[in-house]
Amino acid sequence: MHQPQHHSPWRKWGAAIAAAAVLIFKFFPFLLKTGGTMVLSIAVYALMWGWWFAAGFVVLLFVHECGHLVAARRCGLKVGMPVFIPFMGAAIALKEAPRNAWIEAQVGIGGPLMGTAGALACLLIYEFVPNPLFLGLAWAGFWLNLFNLIPIVPLDGGRVVTAISPWLWVAGLVLMVFVLLQSSFNLFIILIVGLSLPRVVALFRRQSETERRFFELTPSQRALMSVIYFGLAGVLGWLMHVTQTQIELLRAASY
Repeated sequence: MHQPQHHSPWRKWGAAIAAAAVLIFKFFPFLLKTGGTMVLSIAVYALMWGWWFAAGFVVLLFVHECGHLVAARRCGLKVGMPVFIPFMGAAIALKEAPRNAWIEAQVGIGGPLMGTAGALACLLIYEFVPNPLFLGLAWAGFWLNLFNLIPIVPLDGGRVVTAISPWLWVAGLVLMVFVLLQSSFNLFIILIVGLSLPRVVALFRRQSETERRFFELTPSQRALMSVIYFGLAGVLGWLMHVTQTQIELLRAASY
């Protein structure tokens, strides 16, 4: 005669704990690198802006980096999860270099495109939930992504214009030096200028065959990336203006 089996509750708990351990081990790099650095960045920014704005700003950074992540994987590149650095933003680590300027540009534009969508979502939320927090986050998101489109490496714009003309790096360097002079020699701007110099200087020496092949694109590819790049910059500038106008109206109404 078959006897019914009585499973001990300890076996059930053991199975649940084992499953949880597997999940934690699987996602430990994300929890440690991305989650940990996100919390650290929120804590640092909260000292200046308060917890809610700091949390929203870091989420916008995360959305921006997810754009790079999706674009890189779409191009078949191996890439690590985002890591956040207070006052430096965030970054993803490409585990292999893009094979040509077209792929590099796609990875570069992915962040500003998705980041713009995230900031636009904040602006739309404000229309239904008129909390100034969302208006401020929208403006910060638009500014962040527009700044990132400056055509200078290591900013996203510097990577995007490799598919248009790397000579735009010179214009980006001039613009960044102007910003540096206006910002009382901000350390972050100094770092960007310093990192950009090797690639700008390389434009003035003779390129190798490998380097020439890297920048070889079809006219349609250059045209498409030009439309996306300059179009996105124009849209971001307009959205910043719209958001700034609403902020000023809100300030005027509070007096």
